[in-house]
Amino acid sequence: MLGLGFGGIAVVAAVVALAVGMSQAMGTRACAAVLSAAGAAQPGQAQQGAEVSGIATHYVLQGLPNCSYPSPPADGLFVALSPGEYDSAAACGGYLEVQGPDGSVRVEVIDQCPGCGDGHIDLSETAFSALAPLNQGLINVTYEPLVNPSLPGPISLLVKQGSSPYWLALLAMNTGNPLASVQVQSASGGGWYNLAQASYNYWVAQSGAGAGPFTVRLTDTQGHVVTVQDVALNPGVVQGTGTWMYGAGTTTELASTPPPAPHTSRPVASATSAQALSGRAADELNTGPGPSRLASPPSASPTC
Repeated sequence: MLGLGFGGIAVVAAVVALAVGMSQAMGTRACAAVLSAAGAAQPGQAQQGAEVSGIATHYVLQGLPNCSYPSPPADGLFVALSPGEYDSAAACGGYLEVQGPDGSVRVEVIDQCPGCGDGHIDLSETAFSALAPLNQGLINVTYEPLVNPSLPGPISLLVKQGSSPYWLALLAMNTGNPLASVQVQSASGGGWYNLAQASYNYWVAQSGAGAGPFTVRLTDTQGHVVTVQDVALNPGVVQGTGTWMYGAGTTTELASTPPPAPHTSRPVASATSAQALSGRAADELNTGPGPSRLASPPSASPTC
């Protein structure tokens, strides 16, 4: 299991404020602002200079992936990255365009491949079969991250089991680009809590943020900022928001402030230690999901 990495791809820093709008579904109100980087790739295009030449294998997902999403993408197209490229969950929720012998496929990053070296990606069987017959086992590929890929749906939020007024962990889904920061504000108002991303992809407030409901502000690596209100402290229940991170279902307005700076700290728990725990033990220690992989060995701030 070999390869070269794309972890550490720089995000363009200069931003021009635009907006992404207000939508309402399931009783949840939201507003959003977009900050588009000058010279960035067009929606759905790959980031310039980010192509990696490597290899791909395929595997069967068992249980939760390391990114903790409760279910894989409906189309079955997903990928696990090497630890370096997974980058302690910083890559979760992003998309890759993968070129192989028989074509190309777009896959969502949902998992980590502990035994893979940089440049070695592990694809779902559905994704691998779009590039070559499964019995080939291992193939040469090139791949690159996508900017603002088309979204499968509006944002959903999941409060982790074990969360309370004194410890809070949030998982965001359908963000398109990886997230740069997550902040929450309690119903009583006050300032924003800056959450830290754990290696299992939940965003954690170690001292909690109160009893809720919360206002949650998400910022992705391309500068899109979305604020969702009335998020309940309801552990284990996926909460639909009706709000899109960008694109469909949004309107535009000028953003009054730049997004918060990306997070710089993470909880101590590592992906490796999280994988070593059983599901029950992981929950008790507020870490991530247990082992999720069965590998197939190669035959070769806005104003709202």
